[in-house]
Amino acid sequence: MKAADILKNKKAWTAIIILIALSPIFGVILSDLVGYHEPLDIASEAIGLSERDISEQINWTPLFDYSVPGLPAELGYAVAGAIGVLTILGVGYAMLKIVERGKKV
Repeated sequence: MKAADILKNKKAWTAIIILIALSPIFGVILSDLVGYHEPLDIASEAIGLSERDISEQINWTPLFDYSVPGLPAELGYAVAGAIGVLTILGVGYAMLKIVERGKKV
């Protein structure tokens, strides 16, 4: 499969868009309902690191905790997910193009 063919796959793009749209249901709404905490947060509480949480002080990303400043949590979660998916797909596409160029030489 060529890199250009991947971008034309409508079923894959539809699935990605649906999964991104549904992600706040599981990542924000249901996790709040059941009180879900990330395993690393639980581990840090167990060893007493939660009292001196410095993650917000040393945070360098504008998408801290999968949120976008100024947006509701659910929408920010989906936007952060879309940015992540597009970044991974962009890197994969670029790598595939590099491999295709290497085969032509």
